[in-house]
Amino acid sequence: MPMIDVYAAAGTFAEPKKLTQDLAATLMRIEQVPDIPMFRQNTAAFVHDLPADHFSNVDGAADHIRVQVLTNLGALDRDKQLAVVRQLTDLVAAAAGDPSTAERTWVLLTEAPDGGWGLAGHAHTNAELVAAARAQIAEIAASKGE
Repeated sequence: MPMIDVYAAAGTFAEPKKLTQDLAATLMRIEQVPDIPMFRQNTAAFVHDLPADHFSNVDGAADHIRVQVLTNLGALDRDKQLAVVRQLTDLVAAAAGDPSTAERTWVLLTEAPDGGWGLAGHAHTNAELVAAARAQIAEIAASKGE
């Protein structure tokens, strides 16, 4: 149930809502989590529009994009890390309407420690998250008569 934060100059994205949905869906797909409400409703992305004079590189350019991805501990093996960085970079560049944006996009992968994933007022361990997902899968299957 990752959180994705995208920081860019205001006006970089013509359709930020579409970008947030695409980022969240892409990350869910890469993580290979079950397509259940628990994950669909708690995997989210946020676009933070910054005034161009509020960030800069050493040369004074404010045309960079920062994508911060927070996942639970161990959610991304090396292949998934590579896929997340490549695919999220591509999505951001496409949403910006400028392929060269990919060269100025930073994707930072961060893991919450076990027990450091707060949801519904509780700091969940990975085992608790897995148990909750399995319980929801069982509920869905039972409601379908499976």
